Amino acid sequence: MSDYLPFHAIDVVIVNYRTAQLVVSCLESLAAEAGEGLQLRAFVIDNDSRDGSADAIEAALLQQDWNWARVVRSPVNGGFGAGNNQGIDLALAQERPADLVWLLNPDTRVMSGAARALAHFMASTPAAGLVGTALLEADGSPWPFAFRFPSILGEIERGLRWKASSRLLARHALLRRMGDRPERADWVSGASLAIRPALLWEGLRFDEGYFLYYEETDLCRTVRGQGWECWYLPEACVLHISGQSTGITDPQAKPRRMPAYWFESRRRYFRKNHGRIYALFADLAWMASHSVFLAKQALRREQSLDPPRLLADFARHSAFFPRRR
Repeated sequence: MSDYLPFHAIDVVIVNYRTAQLVVSCLESLAAEAGEGLQLRAFVIDNDSRDGSADAIEAALLQQDWNWARVVRSPVNGGFGAGNNQGIDLALAQERPADLVWLLNPDTRVMSGAARALAHFMASTPAAGLVGTALLEADGSPWPFAFRFPSILGEIERGLRWKASSRLLARHALLRRMGDRPERADWVSGASLAIRPALLWEGLRFDEGYFLYYEETDLCRTVRGQGWECWYLPEACVLHISGQSTGITDPQAKPRRMPAYWFESRRRYFRKNHGRIYALFADLAWMASHSVFLAKQALRREQSLDPPRLLADFARHSAFFPRRR
């Protein structure tokens, strides 16, 4: 890769909720990326943590003399999308807006060269409106996946968890294993996601009706609908210690009951993008498929690793019933 950087400045947005130490580690990894023609600015949006997180991060900025980063305190916790929208607005309001806006989870660490790889790729791929990076698990093992948009057939595959049906429905499975070259994808993880500012100037933002989960899926669908492409870039790599704010996706944590906002986000996605009838069939597809999976587990006397009361909670929050507020 050439040292010449056609993009010289990247604005990074990090939304914090009670993960101060992780944010500081993320900023530390970003600090190593700057220099040699690349300028980085970081906006840390504290989503009303109320645990001293914002104070701790600000103290670290002063101690490290990181004047390229700042903490902004949100008076409310409006969720992941709302926090990122606030950071995006701040980035665009700068006297000299950056060439790229990079959204990072607080529980990430940027691997060497990731920022430069993003800058090169976006400059050389004008049709790309949005690009996600490769991710590493907490132990350093690769997590080389992007995603397909959720669908009824995809919900059947996800619910059944049966090898034969997964092979048959492979083209509809939500999770999509990626190769070692840049590839287009339906959507990519919001843990590390770079957006071309032109889309943001045109008004692209997260739908704040999602509190957490499905907001990046919805964003990528909006980008596609506006004629831009979504890409996965393996040359840019980020370590992701998942589930630190919520505990939901942490593979080391004991399974616990899924929060209501996960179900509400899923419900919103299907109804918004496909309509109520499609959402009803998508819910029915997953519940029926998952019931088959549970019956198979019971016959084999296998212990469930699913969150407690998953099927009951899914049904309670499904499109078959009025929305719970």
